[in-house]
Amino acid sequence: MTGAGVDTLIAQALSDLEEPSGAVVPAIQPATTFERGPDGELLGDYIYRRNDSPTVRAAETVLAKIDGGEDALLFNSGMAAVTAFFAAQPRGTRVVAPRVMYHGAQDWLRRLDSRGDITLTIFDRLDTEGLVEAVGGGADIAWIESPLNPTWEVIDIEAAANAAHAAGARLVVDSTVAPPVTTRPLDLGADVVFHSGSKYLNGHSDVTAGVLVTDLDDSGWQEVRSMRVSLGSAPSPFDAWLLLRGLRTLGVRYRRASESALRLAGHIESDDHIERVLYPGLPSHPQHDIAVRQMTGGFGGMISLLVDGSGDVCAEITAATDVFTTATSLGGTESLIEHRARVEGPNSIIPQNLLRLSVGLEDADDLITDLDKAIAKALEGVLR
Repeated sequence: MTGAGVDTLIAQALSDLEEPSGAVVPAIQPATTFERGPDGELLGDYIYRRNDSPTVRAAETVLAKIDGGEDALLFNSGMAAVTAFFAAQPRGTRVVAPRVMYHGAQDWLRRLDSRGDITLTIFDRLDTEGLVEAVGGGADIAWIESPLNPTWEVIDIEAAANAAHAAGARLVVDSTVAPPVTTRPLDLGADVVFHSGSKYLNGHSDVTAGVLVTDLDDSGWQEVRSMRVSLGSAPSPFDAWLLLRGLRTLGVRYRRASESALRLAGHIESDDHIERVLYPGLPSHPQHDIAVRQMTGGFGGMISLLVDGSGDVCAEITAATDVFTTATSLGGTESLIEHRARVEGPNSIIPQNLLRLSVGLEDADDLITDLDKAIAKALEGVLR
């Protein structure tokens, strides 16, 4: 399928491989070890499942293609991918990252910094200019998200790549909430793309996985591969197969979630009890123009609401929803809601009045009605 579009690549997901059975989906190969010949030579390309396996490699082949990369590595969780990537960097590597980002990754970077393994600079200005200022002070790796979780500022990836490269740094983009059906960071100049495969890529809330895709398969990339082996963080063949299974519907799932989220965000923006709706698809979003240019297949299903009230009001709203499920994750078929600061814990810097929503595949009218009723019910309880 040379030259095929992303939707075609993911919909068929390697069914064009030659399968003796004629199966239209790739098989699961669960073997942990692989046969050698009489002289000890391997009969195929695989040694041991901790190193690599056919089903994992099949998923990686698709992931590299859809992100436009030279190679991909699949891990058993997003944090396993983050850990392996930074374990592969030389001691003292200078890293810059935004103040608002996935808290698990930032906590790990702060821990590495406290141990002297890296030198971490956190930039507070959550836009492209903030990154430019940060890398100007010296950097080897710039790690960004776009959009940023959970406030959804949009960093201009192309401008970020230019700034990072001018400073002699590599740009790594966490594109979990903007999968390759809408944004391909490598095409915009990034060096490595990270995804939590548990989210939109899988899309069914039944797999934990992390993905790294590189623009260049060099010695540094091979060191990351080696770290995956040493840390034992390759996924099981079944999880790799589930990821492939979910990946086939990524395009239609993402577009449906984007359409519903845009409707919900536009509706709730007029609610007097909501101070602000944070969603890149709204013209009121400060980086809407960048989002339009960068997110070409939709703005995703992630919305944050700044409620006119306390954290207790947010908790009341989450408790009052029926269609939205109160849970932590994103990108699944089901819609989720959470009071983000309580989820992140006492060290969270997220506003106490922020609700994070992941819009799934339910009827958009049902989601709108559910949220309206939950807000009204929560406010009745406060005013009573």
